[in-house]
Amino acid sequence: MKTTTELTKPIHYVLLIIFSFLLYVNKATTQQILHRGFSVTPDSSVLSFQSLLNDPTGNFSLGFLRVDRSQLSLAILHVPSSETIWLAKTSTSSIKWSKPTKLFFNGSLVLSDQHKKVIWSTQGNGDSVLLLNNSNLQIQSEKSSSSHSVLWQSFDFPSDTLIENQNFTVEMSLVSSNGLYSMRLGDDYLGLYTYFDQDSNQIYWKHRAMQAKAEIVEGQGPIYAQISLNGFLGMYQKEQAPVDVLPFDSFQRPINGIRRLRLESDGNIKAYYWNGLKWITDFTAISDVCELPNSCGSYGLCRPGKGCQCLDNKTEYQTGECFSPESGDLCREKQMINKGYWILRRKGVELPYKELMAFEKMGTLDECEGTCEKNCSCWGALFNNVSGYCYFVDYPINSLVSVGDENKLGFFKVRRVAEKKRNVGYAIGVGLLVGALVIFVGFALFGIYTIWRRKQRMNCRFMEDGVSPGPYSDLGSSSFRSIELCKS
Repeated sequence: MKTTTELTKPIHYVLLIIFSFLLYVNKATTQQILHRGFSVTPDSSVLSFQSLLNDPTGNFSLGFLRVDRSQLSLAILHVPSSETIWLAKTSTSSIKWSKPTKLFFNGSLVLSDQHKKVIWSTQGNGDSVLLLNNSNLQIQSEKSSSSHSVLWQSFDFPSDTLIENQNFTVEMSLVSSNGLYSMRLGDDYLGLYTYFDQDSNQIYWKHRAMQAKAEIVEGQGPIYAQISLNGFLGMYQKEQAPVDVLPFDSFQRPINGIRRLRLESDGNIKAYYWNGLKWITDFTAISDVCELPNSCGSYGLCRPGKGCQCLDNKTEYQTGECFSPESGDLCREKQMINKGYWILRRKGVELPYKELMAFEKMGTLDECEGTCEKNCSCWGALFNNVSGYCYFVDYPINSLVSVGDENKLGFFKVRRVAEKKRNVGYAIGVGLLVGALVIFVGFALFGIYTIWRRKQRMNCRFMEDGVSPGPYSDLGSSSFRSIELCKS
């Protein structure tokens, strides 16, 4: 009789083989260094993230990130949370998750498509690719056996996120994942901007350096920003002393996890730290949702504490949509001749970031409106009856803020094509509703008629067979007339 050990030996061997195989697969697919000649294509069996290169700790990974099932991005992820830390800024937003798409290293890290067209490249002539334990992706050149030089690093090309100790300079910008907002450094301030078109952007949040601990010295180079391990975003010109400190909630409180700051898709910037289980929100630049640049969408009105509604007070508000501003401008010849817009006026409104906008002093509301009316690049104007300040909006109207002061007046142009689309959609909806009602009534009448006809035929059948459903009655001449009517 076999012992327990002899019986379990085959199971131990199978488990050892499986474990060894998993170790081999993990080592093969998640390397810690890439050398010249490396090449990889997307794996069709991977559903979310195909890891290609890990940092020594295993906290960060470079790989292919699935987007909308059939597309991909080259990304660095924080592995424990699956949060995207960095995305390669490619020449196209549509990269297919298929074998013709390829990432290879030939001295430069290159992403190409099926036509062998370069989608993204680091350029340069390096020897190896490494991912550091702070999420910084580097291409290094081996000068000698004892030293390496960095030819390229992802920290110089951030997407929407900054990591602690990563320098953010005036040459860089953070761009939100939807491409609508950016964060940039000025000569002595940090600013958030919203894009309206290729030629127009508007600052909507500004933090100026207070210079509490040091002064900005002209001629000693531009300032830069950096997230400190001590829980703040510092603005520096010299490393030793920050010219400004923007404190987080955990200011001067040590934590074990990493810190990061991200420009969110709503235009806000938030700081977080990792507590080992989840990201904890540590700082929010704009606390009031109505102060965000587009919290209620085009021609939307944000009411503090009460949500959104449409600016015309008639159209039913749907998420992010009241009147679509459409593409293009109001300066086309056809638009000017036919006046391709209508005027919407509203009391008790103001821009969420009017303090950062230029204004003109005007005597009357009519003067303010008239100036905007004559200027085809002006989409609207806001006038304060008390101060006489007139703010011109030279971009499609975004969200405004509802205020209790009816001396603050708004004048807005709405393209007729937007109104037409809304009316067409409304008419289609009404038409479908009426059509459905007519069909329902028609089916109901047809059903009633069918039941009535069935009863009539049943009565006729009874009379033709000489059997009455009711009590016996003499079959007089009137009964025979009824039978004749049924047959007719």
